Amino acid sequence: MDCDLLRVDPKPRPIPVKGPRHFRPPARKCRQMNAPNPHRLPPAAQSAARSRSLEADLRGTLQGEVHFDDFTRGRYATDASIYQIMPRGVAFPKDEADIAAALEIAARHDTPVIARGGGTSQNGQPIGRGLVLDLSRSFGGITDYDPAARTVRVRPGTVLNTLNDHLRKDGLFFPVEPSTASRCTIGGMCGNNSSGARSLRFGKTVDNVLAIDAMLHDGTAFSLGAGHASSNAQQMIGQLTAMARQHRADIESIFPKVQRRVGGYNLDELLPDDPNFARLLVGSEGTLALTTGVTLKLSPLPRHRVMGVCHFPNFRAAMETTQHIVALDPVAVELVDNNVLVLGADIPLFVKTLGDITRGQPNCLLLVEFAGNDLDALKNDLKRLDQCMSDYGFPDAVVEVVEPARQKPVWEVREACLNIMMSMKGDGKPVSFIEDCAVPLEHLADYTDAVTEVFSKHGTVGTWYAHASVGCLHVRPILNMKTEDGVRKMREIAEETADLVRRYKGSFSGEHGDGISRSEFVEPMFGAKLTRAFEAVKDAFDPQNRLNPGKIVRPLRMDDRSLMRFAPGYAPIQPQQTALDWSDWGGLNGAVEMCNNNGTCRKLAGGTMCPSYRATLDEQHVTRGRANTLRLAISGQLGPDAFTSADMKATMDLCVSCKGCKRDCPTGVDMARMKVEFLHHYYAKHGLPLREKLIAHLPRYARYASWLAPLLNLRDRIPFVARLSERMLGFSAQRTLPKWRRPWRPTDAPARPRDVQGDGRDLVLFGDTFNRYFERENLEAAERVLRAAGYRLHRVEAGGRPMCCGRTYLASGQTDAARAEARRSLDALRPFVERGARVIGLEPSCIMSFRDEMTALLPAAETGFIQGKALMFEEALAADLKSGAVTLPLADQQGRTAHLHGHCHQKAFAAMGPVETVLRAVPGLQVQPIESSCCGMSGAFGYAAENIDVSKKMADLSLLPAVRKAGKGDLIVADGTSCRHQIHDGTGREAIHVARVLDQALHQE
Repeated sequence: MDCDLLRVDPKPRPIPVKGPRHFRPPARKCRQMNAPNPHRLPPAAQSAARSRSLEADLRGTLQGEVHFDDFTRGRYATDASIYQIMPRGVAFPKDEADIAAALEIAARHDTPVIARGGGTSQNGQPIGRGLVLDLSRSFGGITDYDPAARTVRVRPGTVLNTLNDHLRKDGLFFPVEPSTASRCTIGGMCGNNSSGARSLRFGKTVDNVLAIDAMLHDGTAFSLGAGHASSNAQQMIGQLTAMARQHRADIESIFPKVQRRVGGYNLDELLPDDPNFARLLVGSEGTLALTTGVTLKLSPLPRHRVMGVCHFPNFRAAMETTQHIVALDPVAVELVDNNVLVLGADIPLFVKTLGDITRGQPNCLLLVEFAGNDLDALKNDLKRLDQCMSDYGFPDAVVEVVEPARQKPVWEVREACLNIMMSMKGDGKPVSFIEDCAVPLEHLADYTDAVTEVFSKHGTVGTWYAHASVGCLHVRPILNMKTEDGVRKMREIAEETADLVRRYKGSFSGEHGDGISRSEFVEPMFGAKLTRAFEAVKDAFDPQNRLNPGKIVRPLRMDDRSLMRFAPGYAPIQPQQTALDWSDWGGLNGAVEMCNNNGTCRKLAGGTMCPSYRATLDEQHVTRGRANTLRLAISGQLGPDAFTSADMKATMDLCVSCKGCKRDCPTGVDMARMKVEFLHHYYAKHGLPLREKLIAHLPRYARYASWLAPLLNLRDRIPFVARLSERMLGFSAQRTLPKWRRPWRPTDAPARPRDVQGDGRDLVLFGDTFNRYFERENLEAAERVLRAAGYRLHRVEAGGRPMCCGRTYLASGQTDAARAEARRSLDALRPFVERGARVIGLEPSCIMSFRDEMTALLPAAETGFIQGKALMFEEALAADLKSGAVTLPLADQQGRTAHLHGHCHQKAFAAMGPVETVLRAVPGLQVQPIESSCCGMSGAFGYAAENIDVSKKMADLSLLPAVRKAGKGDLIVADGTSCRHQIHDGTGREAIHVARVLDQALHQE
């Protein structure tokens, strides 16, 4: 997906022509003749009236959307910091004309404007009590690109990874790569002066920006570049340059002499004889102007990268050795501390990677990367690294990672360090406010020891990670920000750490900007004279203080609890009784609060989450947006009935319960489970619609409906009936429904527990509703394959009807019915499993219910026996084929290719490996995994008329294009019933279950 990377309006609307900056066009007469005078209303009513007037003017002028409702405002009240400030409203500009109009209208309404990109800032930069302009949804894309000159001009909403994916074909990239590269925007990077792991080689954003086009607070457009300022900005820039040179002595003596200095304004960039004036705007956090275009300097992509993972027995040893490693001229030296190693070992996504790169039990690691065009030279660099480690007392302490496929997951662990540490459960969390101080390398070990002593003094400990190469370590003390004591400690730790940074001649803001957390410390770090100079810069650009006020100069208080996510009085108020067990998280509120807002769910490629966001680019439909809305609702901040409101339902509607967040989100936010909880309460209050009843009760009436298969299947053969089903039930007429079939019936007589011999060959084939009644050939194929492998199949009945996992009931929040179905099936299976049988199934969503939802529905005493015993068909086969317990006489497929799409739940539970294993066991079969997110069907989701467009868009992001490219004779393999249906509807190709692939190879003549 390219996020409209190259889609720029060929004929953009003209930007309104304005006079000098002090000019104000006359206000519009937009109020109705009989409208009440807002100045005669009570204060709260006056504020509401002003907001309505502002909203009306914006709606009447902007092409982009405008939202002033509480739910949208709540989703834009936070970033990845500890702060929360409700904006007045949110607008989504489409182009420069929209931005100019929004600024002009906001100025008339005396409303501050806050520009926002991906919302990943750590210090509260993109939040405030004004109008938020979200530039990430519709204001991205390349507007000019010259690969020969190695330059590109982009709009500020362009996501960094999306840009670099486009540049890669020419061997170029924008080399400033923060850990949030999958979702951060170029505008946000310019605002914060972002850096990243490789700044040792490539510098910060400010070092790679050539020019900026921007608008002042009233919408006046201007541009700045190397030796260039547009005519309407020349006088102002000239005055600021003269002022900077008057302060030359203070700038040269006070500005920290470390690479990582991003605090205050970049007055030092105005000192050279040929200054690049655009660099004054970089790092200004949207307080001076609003960026509309950025021209970037590009770098050649190194042909090769290699990595050495250096092991250390203690933290100080790593800090002392860093300066010696940096002398070897690496591209990056990144710290992974003991907290990450310990917590990461419990996160499925990272277990394999950490096992690959660690030997023994190191206390911490330094990831050292070398890059260049000569692979042999880089391998020699690794030898020099190993020698360096030996010279300083650590022989045989380097694990070499040369293969690109191995390096990628290592960097994913490093990029997830923050989220891994935020996965700590409970109210005490690592808190960002001193996390990117930078000190010279020769002081790094002493500085980190001193900060650790500060933590100890205040009864806490800290977590450390990130950029050891430039002395910028991300450190977060663990504090409970729900208490006055936690906030008091934050203030004291910040002040004492600032003193240490000054003592070691470092920078208090080294990467993530000032924001709310650190703007108070600008004056202590730079002194009164330079701070007054910074204020003069602000006043020159924004004399009315309308752009992102309270940041960098004239700051908000960093410990003002009224500005925080957990303000005084914060407490969950509903639901009082939950339908599922949330005890592992400390309650539903604890599970919701696990979201730290870092925005990993906003990534546009790789992994599974969040498929609905990838289709809509709407914050409402991303895991973070849902979690924020749930948190605000259950704590009463959106009104007393918000949790079961229609707005909350709209927020949850496009969650496809893919469970991608359960695996891809390092903090383990489980939105699929939260949706079940929400739907339980919503439908308990509002009643269950007929369509949801039909879906939920499918397992109970399916055997009777199958008798009417010829009649029911007419729905897709007679257009009028399809349209009628959409009108009456909400099943989209554009979507075919599953074809009812004569059901699968096991050939064996019902089994008895004593038939189980317990030698590993006893299986109970779980015939799920979908395969049983719609695709029985899958179960029949599975029977043949399992018998051919030598397994004994046992037919188990549960109260006179087929077993059921309860999945269809969970999909509509009917937890009591799901609990009853789960208990009925578990009771039937227990005597067989306890004697040594395993339960084998074909449908991922059903089998994974045994591992996940059943543990939340029932006590451990009822579910513990089946944990590790309920397996996917291919999981059992892969394990037993590997151990030699079974064999299969499979025919050679003579170079045939199988394109494999994984069901979301298989990906969430790391169950795709066994699928590839059994497919690769087929001689001659080439297996090609499809890199895709959710197929867009997700059970019944893709059948709903209101979801049909989003469902198709999800499929068209990556899955269906890959299927369409497959050769005519290639196999399309998908274990999920709904996945196969989407592939058929979208491409006309038949996708088959892996059981049928093996069955065909087994019985091929």
